[in-house]
Amino acid sequence: MIAFLIKRLFHALLVMFVISVIAFAIQDNLGDPIQQMVGQSVPESEREALREELGLNDPFLVQYLRFAVNAAHFDFGYSYVFNQPTTEVVLRHLPATLELVAASTFLIIALSVPIGVYSAIKPRAWLSRFFMGVSIVGISIPVFLTAIVLIQLFAIGVSWSPFPSDTGWGAWLNDLVSTEGGMPAYGRGDPVPVFGTWETNFASLKGLTYLVLPAVSLASIMLPLFIRLIRAEMLEVLQSDYVKFARAKGISPRRIYFLHALKNTMLPVITVGGVQIGTLVAYTILTETVFQWPGMGLMFLDAIERSDIPLIVTYLMIVGLIFVITNTLVDLIYGLINPTVKLTGKPA
Repeated sequence: MIAFLIKRLFHALLVMFVISVIAFAIQDNLGDPIQQMVGQSVPESEREALREELGLNDPFLVQYLRFAVNAAHFDFGYSYVFNQPTTEVVLRHLPATLELVAASTFLIIALSVPIGVYSAIKPRAWLSRFFMGVSIVGISIPVFLTAIVLIQLFAIGVSWSPFPSDTGWGAWLNDLVSTEGGMPAYGRGDPVPVFGTWETNFASLKGLTYLVLPAVSLASIMLPLFIRLIRAEMLEVLQSDYVKFARAKGISPRRIYFLHALKNTMLPVITVGGVQIGTLVAYTILTETVFQWPGMGLMFLDAIERSDIPLIVTYLMIVGLIFVITNTLVDLIYGLINPTVKLTGKPA
């Protein structure tokens, strides 16, 4: 275990180094931060003095080494726009993103496991075919389009009257295919303070209503993938010899499905799914933009528009760290579920 954690720590440092180098390498293509800071009316002499003060005229290697030394002390510099330490800016937006990812992850797990298992147990049922068809459509639709459709349906509302309104059945069907809207689809509302800069939408019913549409939109990215993955793995497990032997012994189908088969189905799902859940942090950029959710994704786009290089680098490094932590936790959970797997890579 200690050897595994040391290896993961080395990988984390390597990932942080590569991300920081890439971010610094592309900074010249992101625009001039001085122009965003002072505007057009400031003379060129003052701009040059500010550029010299910030060290932007130094060679690339000098700038990067200065950043690396400060980063070793957990100092990633000051944001040009907010005039605050970048870590404070990121940590102020981090809770909103983590809450959005947590809500989406809950929806993905709560829906994909029962739907995937049902589709594997009864692959020829019409409901299973329906789920598979919808999952194909879900994989094909980009997240921003899903978000726009959800806003139109449940926030703005749709009034559609394809049936004759002067009849009782027609009016009922028109009401059925129409939506009133009214759900919140902008920002977080008034989240409840927890401690420091951490605020949560989970602590109030009104806060949860603000979370519904963004969470469903973000979950739509991975939900079809998880459904199809669980179904495929479950079908393979149900064809294995030990399941056939359990059936021959007269064990109840429910015990076979949910005790023996499901446990082995979840092993590869945890491996692939854990990594995919980590990518939700990256996908929040589009979701937060559409819903104006004040998380790290919206902050990152704002930093790019304003050429806030320190904030961009800090965001990329924190997202990379989240990926490393996620992968490490997945490996640890996999080792606990399947004791035959050794974390050090040696055979059990």
